[in-house]
Amino acid sequence: MPTARATLIGFSAILMWSLLALLTVMSGRVPPLQLQAMTFALGGAIGLVWVARNKAWAAFVQPAKVWALGVGGLAGYHALYFASLRFAPPAEAGLINYLWPLLIVLFSGLLPGERLRAKSVAGALLGLAGTIVLFMGKGGTLGLDNWPGYACAFCAAFVWSGYSVLSRRFAAVPTATVAGFCVATAVLATLAHVSFETTLWPQGPTQWLAVVLLGIGPVGIAFYVWDIGVKRGDIRLLGVGSYAAPVLSTAALVLAGYAPATASLVLAALLISGGGLIAAWGKKK
Repeated sequence: MPTARATLIGFSAILMWSLLALLTVMSGRVPPLQLQAMTFALGGAIGLVWVARNKAWAAFVQPAKVWALGVGGLAGYHALYFASLRFAPPAEAGLINYLWPLLIVLFSGLLPGERLRAKSVAGALLGLAGTIVLFMGKGGTLGLDNWPGYACAFCAAFVWSGYSVLSRRFAAVPTATVAGFCVATAVLATLAHVSFETTLWPQGPTQWLAVVLLGIGPVGIAFYVWDIGVKRGDIRLLGVGSYAAPVLSTAALVLAGYAPATASLVLAALLISGGGLIAAWGKKK
C-alpha cells in the first residue's frame, strides 16, 4: 500500500475520534463499563467479519505482551474516557483527555534514538496553559463534584499516549489482531459491568443510534484505520494531524448544544492544539 494512501486512511480515524465525545454524550446515561462493552462488541464484530473474509485467523496468535498492551490500552483508555464524560462536563473533560497527542510527542522523545527537544517542552507548557485556562474560565475551580471526571480524563490521556508509543515496538503485528483486542475488551467490560454497575439501556432511538455509531466509528473502524496509518503511513504527519482533534471535538459539542461557546473554552482548545503543533514541528515538514 502506498504511504500516501495509508496516511489518508489513518487521517479518517482522527475525524471519527472528533465525534467520540459528542456521541458518548448523546448515548444518555448508559453506565461507562456497559457502554464500553456494547460499543467494543460492535467494533469487534466488524473486525471479525474482516478477519473471516480474509482468512486471517493466524493474526490472533501473538505473544502475551502484545495482548496485554492491546487489551490494556483499549480497555483502560475507554473505561477512563467514558467515565470522564459521565462525571464531568463533556467539553472540559474532552480537552483534558486530548492532552494525549502532546504526551505522545514527549514520550516518543524518550525512546532509543530519539531526544527530547526544546520545542517539545515548549509545546508541553503551552498545552498545560490550555488546561489552566479551563480552570480560570470556571473562576479558578472546576468544581469538587467534577474532579472524578477530570481525573479520569487526565489518566486516560496518559494511558492512550503510553499505548500508542509502546505500539511502535510491535509494528510487525498485523492489523487484524485489533479485532481480537476489541473482542477481549468487550468481554472484560461485560464482566466488570455485571460486577460493579447497574444495567441501564439507552432510552429512545437517538440514544440507541449514538451507541451504534460509536461502535461502528470511533470505537470500531477507527482503530483499524489508525493501525494501518501508523504502521504504513507517515506517522509524523498523522501525529501533527491529531492536534486538530481537540478543536474538532469541542466544536462538535458546541454546535450540537452540549457545551457553551465560552472564550475560555475556545482559548483552551487553541492552546492545547497549538502546543501539540509546536512540539511536533520541525521533525519533518
